[in-house]
Amino acid sequence: MPAYTFEALQADGKTRKGIVEADTAKAARALLRGQSLVPLSVDVVSSGSADSQGSALSRPVWGGRAFNSTQLAIFTRQLAGLVGAGLQLERSLTALADESDDERQRHVMASLRAEVNAGSSLAKAMARHPHEFSGVYTAVIAAGEQGGDLGLVLERLADDLEERQTLRAKLVGAALYPAIVTVIAIVIVLMLMTYVVPQVATVFSGSKRALPMVTVIVMAASDFLRHWGLWLLGALVLGFVGLRLALRSPDLRRRFDALWLRLPLVGRLSRGYNAARFGSTLAMLAGAGVPILRVLQAAAETLGNTAMRADAEDALVMVREGATLASALAQKKRFPGLLAMFARLGEQTGQLPEMLQRVAEQLGNDVQRRATRLATVLEPLLIVLMGLIVGVIVIAIMLPIMQLSQWVK
Repeated sequence: MPAYTFEALQADGKTRKGIVEADTAKAARALLRGQSLVPLSVDVVSSGSADSQGSALSRPVWGGRAFNSTQLAIFTRQLAGLVGAGLQLERSLTALADESDDERQRHVMASLRAEVNAGSSLAKAMARHPHEFSGVYTAVIAAGEQGGDLGLVLERLADDLEERQTLRAKLVGAALYPAIVTVIAIVIVLMLMTYVVPQVATVFSGSKRALPMVTVIVMAASDFLRHWGLWLLGALVLGFVGLRLALRSPDLRRRFDALWLRLPLVGRLSRGYNAARFGSTLAMLAGAGVPILRVLQAAAETLGNTAMRADAEDALVMVREGATLASALAQKKRFPGLLAMFARLGEQTGQLPEMLQRVAEQLGNDVQRRATRLATVLEPLLIVLMGLIVGVIVIAIMLPIMQLSQWVK
């Protein structure tokens, strides 16, 4: 049964918008009139047989995404619970649409429900909304529908989404305090250099005495910031924008990402984070019964580092030519050796999804430990560095004052 979006007038003269299901637009208007509403417009949401409407559905509704990463995990968990409890898919989508407070989410779920009612599979219905559901997401759903274990596959998918959210939140939390300390330190130093130091400098501007070297250096730095600070900030902004534009080139972006992976600390964190996501996606898709070539292709698309993505695509070619997954990954040194080792164990024991999931968890835990350790080391270092900079400025101000008091005596 198709779904229609409507705009109608209530008895009090207010406008009401929503979604209604009916066989035809005429039936939808009659249904609205039966609810004491005056229909102003009734438009079809989706149709399983209309390709033009399908292409329209591939665009986000009313701008932006209806589901962010957290909301998508919640939606997946709720749908998994309803389907796992034996509720029909159409009724599950209806229940979730009725409970949703977000109009865009209701619109998307009504589209999915209409497609399913028209005979489409859930995966195909979701594929009409690529802005909301990634290729990996729809591939897992399709595998669950083909295997008859949609509820179980949805549970695994929800687990994977929540684990990624947890890992991302812990990384952000580990970097938050050092970032706050850095911003505060920069603000304090800029205030001292652009306001306090110039005020003190006017006191000694008419003095015939030689100032200490540290005072001369600090005053010169203060003068530079006051006269050229905005130009320097503009140059930094232009440089950042230029770098972002330059990185749109695939070849340059791949070289930049490869160089990023070779950095001492953040490079190892980035490699571990991408490898954990890659292994988790491999485990989830392989466990859902997706063919290995499709598994590798979908997992490669989840990699944010283009250099590692190129390695994953090379591994895909090697597997297509007959190599095992473990041997293909072992030849790509950007991936941790632990990933290839567990893949080999999984292939030998016939438990590839379980081993891939285990290595993904180990890599994720290692990334969390390293990020926490790095943040723990950075926090006191940043405080000490801030104290040293402020101390140098204070000393540069106090030394000539002390000398002036001695001259007066």
